[in-house]
Amino acid sequence: MSRFGVFLLSLLWAVLAQAEPLLRASVDRTRLEAGESLELTLESQDVTQFGKPDLRALEGDFEVRGTRQLNSLHSLDGETRASTRWIITLLPRRSGSLRIPELQLGQSHSQAIELQVLQADASRQDSASQVFIEATLDSSEVYVQAQAVLTLRIYHSVALYDDSSLSPLQLENAKVEPLGESRTYEKEINGVRHGVIETRYAVYAQQSGTLDIPPLTFTATAAASPDEAPQANGTARAGRQVQVSSLPLRLAVRPIPAAWPAGVPWLPARSLTLEEHWNPDPGNQQVQIGDSLTRNITLRAEGLSSTQLPPLPATEITGLRRYPDQPLLRNEISDRGMIANREEREALVPTHSGALALPTLEVAWWNTREDHLEHSSLPARTLNVQDNPALSADTPAGDNSSASSLLWPWQLATLMFALTTVLGFVLWWRARSQPAVLRAAQAGPSPRTLLDDLKRACQANDPQATRQALDAWARQQPETLAEMAARFVPLSDALDGLNGALYSESGQYWQGEDLWRAIGTIPPAEQVLLPAGENGSLPPLYPK
Repeated sequence: MSRFGVFLLSLLWAVLAQAEPLLRASVDRTRLEAGESLELTLESQDVTQFGKPDLRALEGDFEVRGTRQLNSLHSLDGETRASTRWIITLLPRRSGSLRIPELQLGQSHSQAIELQVLQADASRQDSASQVFIEATLDSSEVYVQAQAVLTLRIYHSVALYDDSSLSPLQLENAKVEPLGESRTYEKEINGVRHGVIETRYAVYAQQSGTLDIPPLTFTATAAASPDEAPQANGTARAGRQVQVSSLPLRLAVRPIPAAWPAGVPWLPARSLTLEEHWNPDPGNQQVQIGDSLTRNITLRAEGLSSTQLPPLPATEITGLRRYPDQPLLRNEISDRGMIANREEREALVPTHSGALALPTLEVAWWNTREDHLEHSSLPARTLNVQDNPALSADTPAGDNSSASSLLWPWQLATLMFALTTVLGFVLWWRARSQPAVLRAAQAGPSPRTLLDDLKRACQANDPQATRQALDAWARQQPETLAEMAARFVPLSDALDGLNGALYSESGQYWQGEDLWRAIGTIPPAEQVLLPAGENGSLPPLYPK
């Protein structure tokens, strides 16, 4: 092996030695009460690592209650990858702010995780019972349509069969959305270990006043020892059904504050952000007439459902055509409840050169944590659009007076066009009586062939093929597409529909019938187009 090859091999080994595989760490929740257990998950995709993670760093603040290992295979982009997960049950030794430190597996290290362990509720009732339920609200007072998180916890110190059920939460004048699946963990109460089944709901009151939350009933079958005697309500014996109910709750609902601006959609949230992404980024790339710019705007609000987020203001700018897609609505679940996401995607196509100013995009919302009005916004942006040599640009934006002052040249051009059309028709009529003359062979496809290609693409409803065939046909015409569209409205409308299909995700629904009909009915230029036949096909452009 050459010295150069040895050098490359050494360099590769050095890079591989420095690239440490990632050991990912996650927990089922970051806020819990003292005495409650949680699950720590460590995941590695490094198949060369064997053994188990080193958990000795946890011993100071946590008691390791159990560890189980799961191996799995999954496919990503056609490639099969193996992963190993360790699920570790931890019990915090104290309350306060705790930190799960970095853990090590071979050469890999996980990230640290911060936890908040709250003091246990000393006023909890029925803690001596073998099965009991509690319901809590994260706040006793909220604004109308703002989020309140209702948490139900079922505690049991005896084993339960899997036939348990919880009565549904049904509220008048309020919307209820479950916050994920129920989760289970353990909690030690007065020295007795209890299993906990936790279910959470996001509640959105639809009118101000008072919202009463009725008791919810949990029913299950206890699997205690066979010789256990019957006990009072809330306890269990073998094979006996247990039924417990929560206490009713009351939520005070405040009306929309007077400081809220009239006519603006009401948005009460813990936080709200706006983000935008461009592809391509007009700040890093030259923009020309006819280019397609994709703008993604994401509205993200904590404490709301995605259905509560209003549409964002449309980008209506002279000289910029807009082709929006359907908005993407998505909800995320966090420790504090629901996080709503609304993503709006639009294709923007400049039709004029010059500076196109996009105004500031602003959303008003009410900060429920600090109780005041706030505004989140995206800054104004200017698109500097250059002329496109391949296209015939329209009149620059913002010059309406020049457009009206140039109206008479169009009238003169129309008159000259009519005269040349009449002259051409006379010459063509004389040519019909002359002997046929063989035309010189053309270097490219004939106009008849190009027109046939365009017809087939339109009938196939294929916007990409239609655009290519249309450009090829237009290059052999005496006018540009922009000139033909400027004097013939049906063609302009049909081209708008084609561009919309090309620059958005709705192309699969485009129909080429309107464009083909518009092509067949363009007023004559240098040749006369006879009316379409009964079968809807175009007559020859060059009759014999």
